[in-house]
Amino acid sequence: MNPKNIFYSVVATAMLSGFVMIKKIGEFDMTTDIGNPKIVGSSSFDKNTKTYTLKGSGYNIWFERDEFQFLYKELEGDFTMTADFEFVGTGKDPHRKVGWMIRESLYDNASHVSAVVHGDGLTVMQWRVAKGDKMRDPEDEIFSKEKDVQTVQLQRKGKDYTMWAAKKGEALKIVGTHQMDNLPDKIIAGIFICSHNPEVLEEARVKNLRIVKN
Repeated sequence: MNPKNIFYSVVATAMLSGFVMIKKIGEFDMTTDIGNPKIVGSSSFDKNTKTYTLKGSGYNIWFERDEFQFLYKELEGDFTMTADFEFVGTGKDPHRKVGWMIRESLYDNASHVSAVVHGDGLTVMQWRVAKGDKMRDPEDEIFSKEKDVQTVQLQRKGKDYTMWAAKKGEALKIVGTHQMDNLPDKIIAGIFICSHNPEVLEEARVKNLRIVKN
């Protein structure tokens, strides 16, 4: 497909699938619930405080399909995405998730790589090798030695994807690097939240967000 047509293909797919599209939110162009969660999510941006607020449900981001709220844009080439993530409230499930995601499409079983912070502080880089594949434990993840981090960074250089993380006030430390040969040059990237419980809507705030082309 001509790269110029990929964006329009994504839009058409979203419309046919019932995805919600809105005007630009901060750095991002669109928001949607991936995988049709039971409770509808939302994303917003406060221009005064430069804060993103994500609200989302979803059973999980795992196995052969995902459910979550996604705020995203198209990117191509090499880039680095950095932000501070913070859950709102104590939460219902320790496995609720927030972080960065790079995804090949809006389909719920799409290949992706994610930099994830869990509600219990677990910090991990995880991926789905190919569309429709089941994500495996521990083959499809790299665990951080640090827990309860604040800043998360996800970087792409060619086919290599690298995650960094840091606690508040500390320097970023590398979590790991993974090669994703199947992801196209032009991808969908952004921030997400998943409640890990289809009956619950979780909330998170994202600050100091930067997306830099390398």
